[in-house]
Amino acid sequence: MLDREGFRPNVGIILLNQKNQVFWGKRIRTHSWQFPQGGIDRGETPEQAMYRELHEEVGLHPEHVRIVARTRDWLRYEVPDRYIRRDARGHYKGQKQIWFLLQLVGQDWHLNLRATSHPEFDAWRWNEYWVPLDVVVEFKRGVYEMALTELSRFLPRFESRNRFLRGSIRQQHDAQGMSPHGGGPGGMFELPPGATFDPDPQNSLRASDGEAGHAGH
Repeated sequence: MLDREGFRPNVGIILLNQKNQVFWGKRIRTHSWQFPQGGIDRGETPEQAMYRELHEEVGLHPEHVRIVARTRDWLRYEVPDRYIRRDARGHYKGQKQIWFLLQLVGQDWHLNLRATSHPEFDAWRWNEYWVPLDVVVEFKRGVYEMALTELSRFLPRFESRNRFLRGSIRQQHDAQGMSPHGGGPGGMFELPPGATFDPDPQNSLRASDGEAGHAGH
């Protein structure tokens, strides 16, 4: 299904974990890495296509994710002729994509690259948000940069809260003559693996206001 300009409607998916790292998949039998993506079938909305591709490519269901944001308009890339089937050359030009930013609310073990008999990836890992574009096929790099840039302002503010929390703990411990990393003099302050710590809601609100005040500098 092509539009009048020769672009096929498509969705792209940026999947975040609780550390604002992104799912980074290695294309099966290649050395290139990419985000999940796929075509929008006739009669599908972009959101319906996104959920279908999410399951087909990484094995997740709607209850495993939360939609954080999506791009406002289509982002386009052209595909070089050498990557286009001969019978499609002349009328197929490339892809136009709506990109979704998703938050994983399930667990890592819910991810399954073999959810269908035609897997897209043979390996995956969590990567920092600004992925290395040099491992992405060249003609997609511009769209990746546009999607990451547009959606970056919607990133959950986990890092901001953690910075406030570390600063608050350091101040408390300095005032009490305690080690900045300790639960007592010379002790260690650590959370169990996988645990999170939320400050008092009022402190959290003040922290967000403080971070917003510094964002313009």
